[in-house]
Amino acid sequence: MNREEMQKVTVLLPRALVQKALSASGMGLTPTIRRGLETVAAAKAYERLRRRRGKVKFSINVDELRED
Repeated sequence: MNREEMQKVTVLLPRALVQKALSASGMGLTPTIRRGLETVAAAKAYERLRRRRGKVKFSINVDELRED
């Protein structure tokens, strides 16, 4: 990423939460926080997809696809 696209922030976080997140991710602090922010940002898209469940009709026959 270009440095111009970055934003430096200072946050106060519970130490136990940080340790738990680092342990779960197996990554360093910056990538762990980045992954968390990406997950939060994607949550709305995931919710829209969940609401569509069962409402999209496919014209593909799964049995025909399995014949190949």
